[in-house]
Amino acid sequence: MNLADFHEPAARKRLEHALLLLARQHGGSAESSARAKEALAIWRTKDPLNETAALAATQGWRATQASDLRSDMQMPLSQQARHQRTRRRVLSVLGLAAVVATTACVTRWHWQQPLQTIALNTGVGEMVSHNLPDGTHVDLTPNTHMEVVLYRDRREVQLTQGAIRFDVARDEKRPFIVTSSWGRVRVLGTVFTVDARKERMKVAVAHGRVAVWMRDDEHDRFAEKPDVVLQDGQGVRVDADGLSRTREVDASNIGAWRDGWLVFDRTPLKEVVMRWNDYLAKPMQLEGGEGLLLTGSFRVRDPDTFVEALPRSLPVKVLRSVQGQVTIVQR
Repeated sequence: MNLADFHEPAARKRLEHALLLLARQHGGSAESSARAKEALAIWRTKDPLNETAALAATQGWRATQASDLRSDMQMPLSQQARHQRTRRRVLSVLGLAAVVATTACVTRWHWQQPLQTIALNTGVGEMVSHNLPDGTHVDLTPNTHMEVVLYRDRREVQLTQGAIRFDVARDEKRPFIVTSSWGRVRVLGTVFTVDARKERMKVAVAHGRVAVWMRDDEHDRFAEKPDVVLQDGQGVRVDADGLSRTREVDASNIGAWRDGWLVFDRTPLKEVVMRWNDYLAKPMQLEGGEGLLLTGSFRVRDPDTFVEALPRSLPVKVLRSVQGQVTIVQR
């Protein structure tokens, strides 16, 4: 630790105490100097942070000695002059600590400023592909809202709504982080999807490794260690019930909507309808059937085929209004 690390009040207080004892060693009588030396030695052993502060104080003290060397060689100093010189040295070290700390804070502030911010949004029925400046490729489903912020030491995505397939450019010095209201995902370079809705977040990995955290709502933060690390062909869900078990997923179906397909694997009917509605100008309605699960693949451009096939797969009926409104009702 150096002087730049003593801008926090508690750390600075330790540094000031160490400097006070050093000053007593160098600015008083032989007896008071010996007492101060002994007190400093005892104080250093009581806490590792005391030892750190003492080392930094000694370093700073020595850095100020050069300016006093010439005057020391000219003529002996009176006791009052020694006191004044000692006081100046203490103030010099504290001033140096303040300058270094300020410089460190400014440098840290500059380092933490974003290099670039990009907002990407899609409407109903709209899909977007985009190459980010770092080389990462993203594919957005309809009704998706995201913001990308690129920093010098990391890349962050805030996913407010919708689903995105990420093909992340590998950069070991800048991890890629995706955050939603449900949790956080962190990678270096891989292909995966994140689907964040009001009710839940789903993560699926085509290849690579992805760390997933659940948000701690009570403290509005994330734990130090991830809740799960996913690998090729694995997925997980985060919702009000917590983190699901890791499940196997077909890597070829991850982001299948890019090729015009909606793929469902024991997906709740409520979620099926919600995903279809991302593509429809006139959304479907669902009455009941929340506990029904659907498995199948359907063309995005052919919702009528889905509607016609649904009653053959699940105990539901489909009602159509004169205005073309589709309502799915559990039988």
